[in-house]
Amino acid sequence: MMFRRILAALTAAVVALSAQAAPLVDATKTCLADNTTGKDRKVLARWVFLSMAAHPEIRSLAQVTQADGEQSSKAVGELFTRLIVESCADQVRAMVKGEGPDSMRVAFEFLGGLAMQELTANPEVRVSISGFERYVDRARVATVLDAK
Repeated sequence: MMFRRILAALTAAVVALSAQAAPLVDATKTCLADNTTGKDRKVLARWVFLSMAAHPEIRSLAQVTQADGEQSSKAVGELFTRLIVESCADQVRAMVKGEGPDSMRVAFEFLGGLAMQELTANPEVRVSISGFERYVDRARVATVLDAK
């Protein structure tokens, strides 16, 4: 049970975003969430995965072709454009005007978090994520968590 809470905390940390967002940022986050589907979020998660697979220390773990990367970048570019220009133009415009251009990062990190939640909701992904539990020294961790 304790490790399930730790796993939940680790998962939340992966997708955690600023909790102190301004109302204009919150309105944009809501618009982004309301105007993306599970499919859109998987497109975004795929792009993040393929982008991370370009790292020299990760590259050998994934078979990514240049065509995969191009297709994914194109899909995310189209999604980004649709969200900013069509679906959430008013909210994005107000947010950038009121909170500055850095607010775009916060709003789209939130969307990235939704994409990660979409993937981590899959039972196979959850099993994989929790695989580390087999290697945790529970007795040593308990000394920290049970310390008074």
